[in-house]
Amino acid sequence: MNAVQDWLALHALLTPKRIAAEDLTSDRVWTYGELHLLVACFATHLRMRGIGSGERVAALSRNRVEQIALHLACARIGAIYVPLNWRLAAAEINILIADCEPALILGDAMLDRHGLIGLDIDRFHAEALQARPIQEPAGDPDEPSLLLYTSGTSGVPKGVLLSESNIFQTAVNSSILCAVNQESAFLCDTPMFHIIGMITNVRPALLRGARLLISDGFDPVRTLARLSDARLGATHYFCVPQMAAALRAAPGFDARPLRRLTAIFTGGAPQPAANIRAWLDDDVSIVDGFGMTELGTVFGMPIDRIEIAKRAGSVGLASPTIETRIVDGHGCVCAPGIAGELQVRGPNVARGYWRKPELEQQVFAAGGWFRTGDIAKRDDEGFHWIVDRQKDMYISGGENVYPSEIEAALADCDGVAECAAIGVPDAKWGEVGCLYVVTKPGANLNSELVLKHLAPRLARFKLPKQVCFVDELPWSGPGKVNKRKLRAAFDATSGIKL
Repeated sequence: MNAVQDWLALHALLTPKRIAAEDLTSDRVWTYGELHLLVACFATHLRMRGIGSGERVAALSRNRVEQIALHLACARIGAIYVPLNWRLAAAEINILIADCEPALILGDAMLDRHGLIGLDIDRFHAEALQARPIQEPAGDPDEPSLLLYTSGTSGVPKGVLLSESNIFQTAVNSSILCAVNQESAFLCDTPMFHIIGMITNVRPALLRGARLLISDGFDPVRTLARLSDARLGATHYFCVPQMAAALRAAPGFDARPLRRLTAIFTGGAPQPAANIRAWLDDDVSIVDGFGMTELGTVFGMPIDRIEIAKRAGSVGLASPTIETRIVDGHGCVCAPGIAGELQVRGPNVARGYWRKPELEQQVFAAGGWFRTGDIAKRDDEGFHWIVDRQKDMYISGGENVYPSEIEAALADCDGVAECAAIGVPDAKWGEVGCLYVVTKPGANLNSELVLKHLAPRLARFKLPKQVCFVDELPWSGPGKVNKRKLRAAFDATSGIKL
């Protein structure tokens, strides 16, 4: 990483005594000078443990400042940081570990909870402070420093490789679109195994010399209290729409203290226009945007509430450094107002996928355009709307869920002849799974037995919320269930009516 991109090091020289991060769980505080020193100690200790360039350092931990320091330390020595999703089942986590082959696994209590062997982060921290930090040579900003796992279209996890150059571009885009300055303070409780938690919440603040308030997780009542706390002084809060809705539903919700926020920023799932207007009616800016693990921040709405109200439901404008286009099925660029696939090109686009060259060939079109798989449209002024998704994937509480994972997990269940899963609307989670099952003759299956079979195989958020038993599934061709027909026929009270 060259000196221009190591913004932490720069702010450690400019304002060494300025608060950089507060860990709200441990009540520890780091100035910019202290956080820079912590990263240097972590980098040196990783070297002492034999971590070399390109090797992976995995962590299974709730949010904490050490996760940020580990990622920055890996970037300084050319290693790759891999934050693991602790919401997954142990079997799913083991698949990720086998895939990334980490040279070191760190973690907190989540290690024991999932039965994994690794080094306690607190112990690593204590050992690192005993090391005399060595000035590391500048790393290559175009080499990957972060590997984030997200499910593929087939349900098989894919590791997205992000370089410091990619991350820097997202920091710039986010800081401009989200009006970040040195007086900003980010309340960070979105999980750090996601792009929002690890990058969008963190890097714009470090770029501008702002302050991070690190929370170990989202709890509606606690988060609302922290956002309302004048002493903490939070100005920016990034979340998925379901989290924003949970804040409004929290006991004792009062929007008045939230009016001093720059905004609540949402992404990761569609935000209904009615929900946006409810916040605006309370004089709170809620700013919708669009991004992906592979792209970081792409679009963002204005902060001004009058401008938001004009286009409630839009994901906003792109940074000038990012090229976007909407194309039809023939690859021709769509006119304003016409929906097509959103494609993106620019320095924010990920290097590729971990050990999946065939996937890279699928997602990159000629000229370096990244195929998002999302259907979008734009107006004459460049504001964008996400209309639909090409894939069957649905988003439940901000988490991507792929029906093929559910279907595969049920494939070996006795008595199941066929099954198909779809995402259906849900007031609380945005979308949830509905699983349709055709049983074998004479089989004695019920919803409880199906969910009991799935529970040890899938993360909790992937478990379908409704199981419907049907005589047959609608087929559109050899081996293809007509899921469009399933969704069209879905009835919230009784499931499917074919």
